[in-house]
Amino acid sequence: MAMYDRFAFIYDSLMSDIPYDKYAEWVQASAPIAAGKRLVDIGCGTGVLSVLFAKAGYDVIGLDLSESMLTIAQNRSIEHGTDISFVCQSMSEIEGIDEVNVAVIAIDSINYLETFEEVEETFERIFTALASGGQLFFDVHSLYKMDEIYPNGPFTFEDEQVAYIWHTEKGEEAHSIYHDITFFVQDETGYYERFEESHYQRTYPLESYTDLLKQVGFASVTVSSAVFSKQDDEEIERYFIQATK
Repeated sequence: MAMYDRFAFIYDSLMSDIPYDKYAEWVQASAPIAAGKRLVDIGCGTGVLSVLFAKAGYDVIGLDLSESMLTIAQNRSIEHGTDISFVCQSMSEIEGIDEVNVAVIAIDSINYLETFEEVEETFERIFTALASGGQLFFDVHSLYKMDEIYPNGPFTFEDEQVAYIWHTEKGEEAHSIYHDITFFVQDETGYYERFEESHYQRTYPLESYTDLLKQVGFASVTVSSAVFSKQDDEEIERYFIQATK
């Protein structure tokens, strides 16, 4: 089964501690809502942020590589009474989307790109898709998180329906990690089904992202580490980056 197909159905419970509302507030503070303002939520997953943005007043397009994620996102949109267009595409191969005012790549989605060339291609395609003055918002894992936090696994999680054991191993490339996760999910009969997911993430020095954005053509780039909460300067785990065309 393709990456995320089964994972999609338990994704929300595992991401319940993510303060999506703070992410939406960060975007809205710099890209105030206006009539007809178009926003593309890249790597939208199950559509939590897409719905928040649509409810706030943006004209939203949700984009993700996983059809299973998009199915859940579409159902969520219908349940919340929002009108969101969902597209199945890879972020490094975006096409057919243009004149958008805001682009968002949330919750370290960009760290799933396997090469720096894919990151560059993603930035270039987003730059092309943005209208003049359009803004890109995204976040990435820091070197500290990738090199110091993740290798200290395994990590575990358990609630009433889902449990997992999450093993991590450093990848061959600098600042990369393999995630191997074994899930135990309770079905309707009370029995637990076991399945496994393997994921790969890679990050780069902060300057690599900011320099690349300027090289692509973005006029200004700003960085924050305190969108979710204040982080110690020596132990920053996530950077939030905003770039304006």
